[in-house]
Amino acid sequence: MKITFKKQIAGILLSFIGITGTFAETYDSVTAFQAAIERAVPGDVIALKNGVYTTDKPINVPCTGSKDNLITIQAESVGGVEIKGTHGFTFNGAAYVVVSGFKLTHASGGNTIRTNANHIRITRCIFGPGEGKGYYLGVRGDDCEVDHCEFRDKNRVGNMIDVAGENGQVARRLHIHHNYFHDFKKSEVSGESNGLETIRFGLSGLSMSTGNGLVEYNLFVRCEGENELISNKSCGNTYRCNTFLDSRGAQLTLRHGNDCMVEKNYFRGTDGLRIFGDRNIIRENFFEQNTLGINIGNGGAEVADGAALTSHDRPDNNGIRKNIMLNNRTSYYMGSRNNGLGATFTTFSENIIVGGETAVKIDGPYPGAVWEDNIIWKAGTISNIPESGYAETDPGALSPQTLDIPVLTVSDVGPAAK
Repeated sequence: MKITFKKQIAGILLSFIGITGTFAETYDSVTAFQAAIERAVPGDVIALKNGVYTTDKPINVPCTGSKDNLITIQAESVGGVEIKGTHGFTFNGAAYVVVSGFKLTHASGGNTIRTNANHIRITRCIFGPGEGKGYYLGVRGDDCEVDHCEFRDKNRVGNMIDVAGENGQVARRLHIHHNYFHDFKKSEVSGESNGLETIRFGLSGLSMSTGNGLVEYNLFVRCEGENELISNKSCGNTYRCNTFLDSRGAQLTLRHGNDCMVEKNYFRGTDGLRIFGDRNIIRENFFEQNTLGINIGNGGAEVADGAALTSHDRPDNNGIRKNIMLNNRTSYYMGSRNNGLGATFTTFSENIIVGGETAVKIDGPYPGAVWEDNIIWKAGTISNIPESGYAETDPGALSPQTLDIPVLTVSDVGPAAK
């Protein structure tokens, strides 16, 4: 049943998400809401009345707006609509659609942007807590955006955001920003120790494709589902200005792929950053009170020579520059591996290491290394770095602001952020 326009509420919501011009038509059942979505045309704004709704099949979004005339699908008020049950939104052939303000408590069945959808924006939504296995949000289509959302309270296998694709190509130009990810616990179910990444950006079989994704200004707190908090498995992605807190044993991992950028991120109470692949740039990050700062991988194979894409690809020609590592247990580290290939031609320059038990430890082949202009001060064990590669000089007071890195709080991200 269609409800009388609520222009005041609709006007506030439209202004809130940056859409102007058309007031929302508000519906009070999933059936009527679904019908309105199916007949939507560019410029339509469709709202679901505040309340709790249960689905037993996907809410299908097949409609197409335009770059200058979007279709908007929204809750009557941000966080005022909860959709639970077996399925959330599925974008199938859709384009230029904005979805805003819903609370989505699904895991299995989830919410999916298929490969035949593009230019989909998910904003100011809350995902979780969701029961059962599966991802909260799956992104397969190109040119999508996920912003100002909250992803919360997960403890079963499946990612909070699962980025994939098809025919060897990962989703392209995905922008993930100003989201709040928190409380991803390890699964207590037998056999579910892998596949609990907070964000998985690609897959082994897609890892040589270029995503050109951008993950920035997100806050991650207590994301401990597995050791790979973020698992990068594609090429050309950028991770910048994110804050990672209190996530024991978890890392931002460049697991597969090449030519990625990790810059101006803040890590505290985590396992830091792990690197595989080639020509990645790690610069101007701040690592404070972590078990590990930067972990350069000890390669198990060489993908460029035909090794399987599932391999731990030897890190080649990576640049690690101008990072600050303060009071980490171990600041820069390569672990051992049976018959490990180590890492080649790594540049480690202008980094500052202060305090901690171990400054540098390399336990594997490390040919062609460049060490220059680094500072190590009041650290514990120093090994595997030539004396010419560092100076023991007091760098003075250090903080994230030294590198102009934002340390995000809950007020900066999620549905309530400005």
